[in-house]
Amino acid sequence: MAIPYSRYLFGSLPWYSVLMVSGILIAYLLGTREEKRLELPKDSMLDMVLVAVPCGIVGARLYYVLMSLDQFAANPISVLYIWEGGIAIYGAVIGGVIGVYLYCRVKKRSFAALLDIAAPGLVLAQAIGRWGNYFNREAFGPAITNPTWQFFPAGVLIAQNGSEVWHVATFFYESMWDVGVFVVLWAIRKRMNRRSDVFLWYMALYGCGRFLVEQLRSDSLYLFGLRASQYLSLLLAVLVAAVFVIRFYKQQNGIALGAVLLACVLAFARPLLAGSIYGVAVTLMLYAACGVCLFAWRGAPRFARIWLAVDAAVYVALLAAGFNWLWLSPYFPYAGLSVPLYLAVPYASLTGAQARPAEV
Repeated sequence: MAIPYSRYLFGSLPWYSVLMVSGILIAYLLGTREEKRLELPKDSMLDMVLVAVPCGIVGARLYYVLMSLDQFAANPISVLYIWEGGIAIYGAVIGGVIGVYLYCRVKKRSFAALLDIAAPGLVLAQAIGRWGNYFNREAFGPAITNPTWQFFPAGVLIAQNGSEVWHVATFFYESMWDVGVFVVLWAIRKRMNRRSDVFLWYMALYGCGRFLVEQLRSDSLYLFGLRASQYLSLLLAVLVAAVFVIRFYKQQNGIALGAVLLACVLAFARPLLAGSIYGVAVTLMLYAACGVCLFAWRGAPRFARIWLAVDAAVYVALLAAGFNWLWLSPYFPYAGLSVPLYLAVPYASLTGAQARPAEV
């Protein structure tokens, strides 16, 4: 399986298209199930799909074109040649969300509720669609020089200079992460505080995984010298943290607010500041300050104190083993993927504090 047998299922029908349509169909079926559970108007999911899919296609193409303007400068009409490839999943999500928002404004529907019923199916569709990259032999990472890791699915064989070279199978990593996100969203969807929470957790969980995987890709789209999708992923996770903190602020303040603020700052500081001795010093101070606030806050979730202690112990142990262990090591993905545990601190503190409003 290190080399796909063909890009096409049969004839001229590409695997990529089949997988994308299959993902959309599965997302639709899951959404209709959620539609009934939440007692939304009949065909809410169908209406959303009919709006989101065409808007998503346009958004996916526009996102890619805006990040690759030089490629289309000589022949602008080629912007329309979508069958030649060149789409981006983030553009599809953004385009679809904008389309659904406009639809909800016109039809007076709950935008948040529609996003919630779509979120689990959306991330599962993304997991399925990533296998289209496998058949197209794209979205891979750097070459693998260590023979120990030259096997599928750790890597895939890519044609390079007339030979097959092992490369990191980033499509597989993201696909598996997306499956995990789906499992989490499906498990917690019935216990959300309010409308939009399922979609917010989708943004945070998917964003954390995509931020790390994008770092490995060799075909990233760049904007101002930065990997566009990587930093958009980081931005999404930061926005979710801000939403949770703002909600928390409306209910509690004082030492409790300080604890959740420090927890959210620490979530992003650990991987981003691990590359310098000054960053490590700041991170250690954040651990100490957050720990003091959490243990002084009587109503702090028990898991928050346990998690902070465990995470700080891991950080200090790796630091003692050698400074380089905190950068370009297994610690980096560990720190990035564990960001949602810190975001759960303000969120868990709101559980039971306010009822989820009825559908409007």
